[in-house]
Amino acid sequence: MTDALHEMGRPGRRIQVADELAPEEAAAVLELIERATRTDGQPAVSEQGRLQLRGGRRNQEESSRSDSGWGGGGRREGVRHLSVYVPVEDTEELVGYAQLEDTDPVEAPAAELVVHPGHRGRGHGRALGTELLAQSGRRLRVWAHGGHPAARHLAQTLGLTMFRELRQMRRSLADLELADPVLPEGVSVRTFQPGADDAAWLEVNAAAFAHHPEQGTLTQRDLDARMAEPWFDPKGFFLAEREGRLVGFHWTKVHAEEGLGEVYVLGIAPGAQGGGLGKALTAIGLRHLAAQGLPTAMLYVDADNMAAVSVYERLGFVTHETDLMYRSET
Repeated sequence: MTDALHEMGRPGRRIQVADELAPEEAAAVLELIERATRTDGQPAVSEQGRLQLRGGRRNQEESSRSDSGWGGGGRREGVRHLSVYVPVEDTEELVGYAQLEDTDPVEAPAAELVVHPGHRGRGHGRALGTELLAQSGRRLRVWAHGGHPAARHLAQTLGLTMFRELRQMRRSLADLELADPVLPEGVSVRTFQPGADDAAWLEVNAAAFAHHPEQGTLTQRDLDARMAEPWFDPKGFFLAEREGRLVGFHWTKVHAEEGLGEVYVLGIAPGAQGGGLGKALTAIGLRHLAAQGLPTAMLYVDADNMAAVSVYERLGFVTHETDLMYRSET
């Protein structure tokens, strides 16, 4: 753990850089993220980042150890935590947080950051961004979830350029009228069985998303972390098989508080693409979500994946908001 002191108009501001957070530190960060979410309408730190705070991803060496104490903080290989503190009377207050993940062997380290709503406009975001650049050797990618103007301004201030746009698309489920799903010959669909289907799903997921910077690298620990979440329901996790071999899947997710059903992950094995399986699985998942009484469905898709965008638009989805990723030029 190291501390980096930054003045930048705010004497006493302290940025703590750590490979591991204590459980109480992780809890404080999650509370900060939640508070900012209520203000912004969208989490500034992704599901994966929040899972890593709560005890999500572990590396191979860690997975062979005891799970004693698992569930708060904990070291994650390649992940660093940057916490901004300011003095308040006889103590310090957490006013900002960033997570830097350097696990991709090719791409630059990726980061997300959040500043307490009551402490914005005081240079904390810029201080975090500057430290992220330093920690990454000025080889950095940063997400701006929701693409808010303040995030765009910060990216420009830090000399970052936008290079990826992730769209959140939505459609009503109240008037869902989809033709009966037509599966390719020899393909059947059933629901996921935790434990029994883990390895096969991870293999197909990796193949289907081989060029995806986040989804394609999921491990057993990542899957375990998601299955441990309150929202996980295997009845909404559909697997397509041909001759006993997994060839595609549609994992749905329910955001109960928001009244949203999500096309969480939909993947087709490379050898099974182009035969209409993706369209059929999408329809099966949407029908399942509609049957839960959810009013709206959502999904995420890269804006430059025009084939997928066109498919979803034909299914009635429209762009609701966008997440932007910025990167340094070095």
